[in-house]
Amino acid sequence: MTVALILAALFGLLLVGVPVAYALGSLGLAMLVLGGFSPLMAPQAILSTMDGFILLAVPLFLLMSNVLLKGGVGRDLFAAVQAWVGHWPGGLAVATILSCGIFAAISGSSVATAATIGTVAAPEMIARGYNKRFVYGLLAAGGTLGILIPPSIPLIIYGFVTEESVIALFMAGIGPGLGLIALFIVYSILSARFLQDYTPVPAASWNERRNASLRALPSIALATVILGGIYSGAFTPTEAAAIGFAMSLLITGVILRSLSWAKLWEAMMASMATTVAILLIIAGAKIFGKAITLYRIPQEISVMISDNIATPVGLILLVSVVLLCMGLVFEALSMVLIMTPVLLPAAMGMGFDPIWFGIYMVIMVECALITPPVGLNLYVIQSVTRSSLTDVSRGTLPFLALMLLMVALLYLWPDLALYIPFKL
Repeated sequence: MTVALILAALFGLLLVGVPVAYALGSLGLAMLVLGGFSPLMAPQAILSTMDGFILLAVPLFLLMSNVLLKGGVGRDLFAAVQAWVGHWPGGLAVATILSCGIFAAISGSSVATAATIGTVAAPEMIARGYNKRFVYGLLAAGGTLGILIPPSIPLIIYGFVTEESVIALFMAGIGPGLGLIALFIVYSILSARFLQDYTPVPAASWNERRNASLRALPSIALATVILGGIYSGAFTPTEAAAIGFAMSLLITGVILRSLSWAKLWEAMMASMATTVAILLIIAGAKIFGKAITLYRIPQEISVMISDNIATPVGLILLVSVVLLCMGLVFEALSMVLIMTPVLLPAAMGMGFDPIWFGIYMVIMVECALITPPVGLNLYVIQSVTRSSLTDVSRGTLPFLALMLLMVALLYLWPDLALYIPFKL
């Protein structure tokens, strides 16, 4: 009964237009007061959260991705990939997915990935006769790779909440991320061959491939330094974010000379706005999490699940439905912050590894990014392409099915996520 009342109150606040951060914080504070706990627990919870060193990675990765976005790095990256695979069946679609995957390995942001690659790829694909809904869905889904392929801001937040190794989470995201890229590419090739009438791209010459690759080389080097440094233990994710930001300034400001002072200012303001929003949500979620912990709600839910669900597959099906429904109301980070403390104890009680569960949750959160009415990537692609939200939403349906297929594969083959961090 208590759980139902709390959920009803939370959804009620959201439906009347209260921002997520304030809804979580105010409800958590009210629960502390009504439960006879000291309201001073709220600021204590916030202060204990904001001093986490790992959280510094969030604004730094955002700064890096916005600098790369404003510096037009996506254009060079897409041109290089297109030079190698553009002549394949559905070559522009394949180039789009590969470009999203590479940029995701740099930025850690889904919105930045969708905006950066979408701005470049959408006009060219539509000009070549690709179905518009397919293009919109491809770009929106391709952008979601930004929060699965490491570095990933949601994985940083999940590691912060659960106190699991962020490096292990990053490594666990590699297998499912590559698997999702493969599924998107196979679907794009089959769709182009059997369902679409488009103008193929002629094969680029070796000279064109060399020149395009040289122009994109700094971006590839940036991804290599970030990922290689993290996995080798040379620096922490936060240090990697700082080094990546410095390198992004070097690439766009000195090597490519595509970043002006005005664009740098825009990148800083956009990063600041997003960082403040994220930290407010984290603060509100921390107060709410403190309250539900004192009310022993995670334990109640764990007991309820264990009493009514006998198999791990039953738990995953239930959690998947819950997360899909939550995605209709909450954005990605809110889902991670709210649901992780509630669901993880029950999942671990069923024998699920917390690293595996983090990757599973992020894939489900990806689904929320391309489902209306809150899916951020839908609005990004709508803005970039000046299309209708209906067309973008319908275009994502096949890719949403592929993402759910990846969840099923991850359940059937847990080593897809766990082999690299624990067995290599």
